[in-house]
Amino acid sequence: MNGPESEEPPLRRAVCPGSFDPVTNGHLDIIARASKLYDVVHVAVMINKSKQGLFTVDERIELLRRVTAEYGNVEVESFHGLLVDFCKQREIPAIVKGLRAVSDFDYELQMAQMNNGLSGVETLFVPTNPTYSFLSSSLVKEVAAWGGDVSHLVPPVVLEALTERLARQPRTD
Repeated sequence: MNGPESEEPPLRRAVCPGSFDPVTNGHLDIIARASKLYDVVHVAVMINKSKQGLFTVDERIELLRRVTAEYGNVEVESFHGLLVDFCKQREIPAIVKGLRAVSDFDYELQMAQMNNGLSGVETLFVPTNPTYSFLSSSLVKEVAAWGGDVSHLVPPVVLEALTERLARQPRTD
């Protein structure tokens, strides 16, 4: 068959951006849900040169690739600069963001409106699973650094990497 009937429909693509330092079960919940709605989900690991992360960008990418491999339609890579430029370069029309609380909404709405105004990229907000509504990478790092149990908050491979990394860091009490 020739003509428009034979053409494959374009892939539905979205991006889940973040620092993922480290990736949490809350992040994975949003990525997993997006992977059911889109043909390809790009997980974009933000590079912030002015901020020293616990894990390097390459380590975060590797951890994300390992914990998202089961989805089959997730691509993980880094970006710096404007997220809308990342989206334009890859023809991604949608950003998927998880919202934990009303306090997230104010900031994220401003970002969504700015991104749409700059490039036409849409932002879809996904309410966080209540199990993870309090969860952030910063909180996980802080609790783990003080010896708290975060095994229910991160995937096992992330817990292992986190435990190893914190064991090598001097504590500043």
